[in-house]
Amino acid sequence: MLTTVVGSYPANTHAPSSWGQKISSFFGSYDPYHRALEIAVHDQVEAGVNLISDGQVRGSMVELFARSIPGMEYEEGISRITGKINPTINSIGVSDLKKTLQIANRLEPSFKKSVNVFSGNQFSKDVYGVKGIITGPTTMVLSSRIDGFYRQEDRSRAILDMAVVMKKEALDLQNAGAAYIQVDEPFLSTGMADLNIAHRAMGLINEELQIPLAMHVCGDLSNVFPEILKFPVDILDFEFAGNPINLALLENVDLGGKKIGFGCIDTKTIQVESTEEIYNLISRGMDTIGDKKIIIDPDCGMRMLKRESAMQKLKNMTEAVKWLS
Repeated sequence: MLTTVVGSYPANTHAPSSWGQKISSFFGSYDPYHRALEIAVHDQVEAGVNLISDGQVRGSMVELFARSIPGMEYEEGISRITGKINPTINSIGVSDLKKTLQIANRLEPSFKKSVNVFSGNQFSKDVYGVKGIITGPTTMVLSSRIDGFYRQEDRSRAILDMAVVMKKEALDLQNAGAAYIQVDEPFLSTGMADLNIAHRAMGLINEELQIPLAMHVCGDLSNVFPEILKFPVDILDFEFAGNPINLALLENVDLGGKKIGFGCIDTKTIQVESTEEIYNLISRGMDTIGDKKIIIDPDCGMRMLKRESAMQKLKNMTEAVKWLS
């Protein structure tokens, strides 16, 4: 049974300490986030996670992209759409994905440039890789103030333009060696999103991908699950530890060949779940949809946790999976 993470990991900038780093800083080439990326990769590999992330160490899920996408600005914690949304010339996440692959390969030779996550109707066994993560078009637009070009009352055009941007980013990440692509769309469970437009946007992102596409949706899915199930993705990733009500939604449901990213760690609390607690929750999930349709992961990103708590949660999660093997 494969294990992964949703994305973010506790991160801090690191000031230059060695003479080489100080010289790099003087010339503007020092990366204050590189050490945070190394820590995120180290901890995920050390915990035994199969499909890791770069830790999204450079900012929030919206900030990461809003700072670079033409037509957007990000200042003082606010994302703004100021012009027509256009694709970036260079990828936003490829550099960190490549660094993550290099670091992971040094720590664990089993990590490869690319992996076949699916084998027929089942997950491949004993695979390792790095997922490419992008923030969903609907979440990007609904998280942002519209100050120009698009009308406030019609965000659909902005969302579809954002989907074109994210399609290019997904293809760039695929070509850089991503094992699969994950799109984060927390707004889809809030009742604020137009699910038809969100569905069209996801179809745009997926139409040329050759690797699996996952969609992560946070929160209580009771009011949107039938619509979410129809989205053109291979993996649907949900919270089950912090939102146990979601588990009942999977009962007697035809997933249509989709797999479930099974969030089994509550990322909103620093309290570390015991291995037994995690084991029991995963067992309930297996009883509901079977063990061939599950990837195990935390409920959501782990940015707000302390490193020690995040690390132990991941270790307990992978240990629980070993108990089930």
